[in-house]
Amino acid sequence: MSDGAVLNRWRLVLGRDADSALPLSEQRLVRMDDVLDFLYHREAGEDVRPEDRQGGQGESCLTVPDWLREVRELFPRETAEILQRHALDRYKMTELLTNREVLERMEPNAELLKTVLSLKSMMKGPVLDAARYVVQRVVEQLTKKLEQDIQRSALGKIDRRSRSSVRSIRNLDLPRTIRRNLTHYDREKKQLVVEKLYFNGRVKQYNLWHVILVVDESGSMLDSVIHSAVMAGIFAKLPMLKTSLVIFDTKVVDLSGYVEDPVETLMSIQLGGGTDIGNALEYSEGLIENPHRTMVVLISDLCEGGSVRTLYQVSTAIIESGAKLIALTALDETASPVYDRHIAEKMADLGAYVGALTPLKLVDFMADVMRE
Repeated sequence: MSDGAVLNRWRLVLGRDADSALPLSEQRLVRMDDVLDFLYHREAGEDVRPEDRQGGQGESCLTVPDWLREVRELFPRETAEILQRHALDRYKMTELLTNREVLERMEPNAELLKTVLSLKSMMKGPVLDAARYVVQRVVEQLTKKLEQDIQRSALGKIDRRSRSSVRSIRNLDLPRTIRRNLTHYDREKKQLVVEKLYFNGRVKQYNLWHVILVVDESGSMLDSVIHSAVMAGIFAKLPMLKTSLVIFDTKVVDLSGYVEDPVETLMSIQLGGGTDIGNALEYSEGLIENPHRTMVVLISDLCEGGSVRTLYQVSTAIIESGAKLIALTALDETASPVYDRHIAEKMADLGAYVGALTPLKLVDFMADVMRE
């Protein structure tokens, strides 16, 4: 480690009061200093601590959500977890955990969703209800954004969003018909008056394909976890697909029973912990019934904490069975992953498709596989 790096570390340890003797020159270090000062300035006594603290060299005073976002971005996972634990246990920085009104006033967006998912295990009662509402709102936004293009994709399907000119009982979209006619419910007669029928648009339908999404729930994969849950919910509506959803750290949890409800899926995840990819793939291999019509989509940074040998062995078994193994190092709107390149190269050599995709690119890829 260089002398400059050592001095920068000491400067961050000593805090803002040492700035005149050891100034920070890099913007990333300045941001780290702001984050640490926002938390640890509470160690100063009331006679020392200013009432209106402006976050030092930062442009504005951090809020709790801003602070949490910066912690996740700037520090390693283990350090971020320590900082969050200090904030909650030592300094009682519990605005997001105990104050429902604070949470309800915040605009539901992707960053707030990530904060909620990071801390939801510590929330209780009304605050947890408010957190669930945030998750629901952001999931709805993401689903609306992705669903239209996915429904129009090259996947052969019954388009459940278009009206069919062929009116037959076989094409009747009963759930949509009931939902759209609920405003005509006769309360006195306790009957639903159906004023309009809705039908599915029938397009070429493929034989059933099985898509098994295997999702790494480690904290570094949070964006991909969110998009995976939303994509699984959309896939579950497509008539040519059977969709399974498996999440894992060192243990495996099969959430296929909740696949149509991304909110419930996201509220079920437990971010952090170790990673055993081989174990997760081994479980997923047991879900394969018709290998030649199965896609196993592994979503992970490939930083294996378990047996690498097991990972390679089960990957080989899946590929040799005739199933398609797709290893995505990211599945989100940016598709800019940080991952283990050695394992990625080895899995590619074994015959897996390895890459980082946006959700729509994944759909295009799946369509190509299904056409083969």
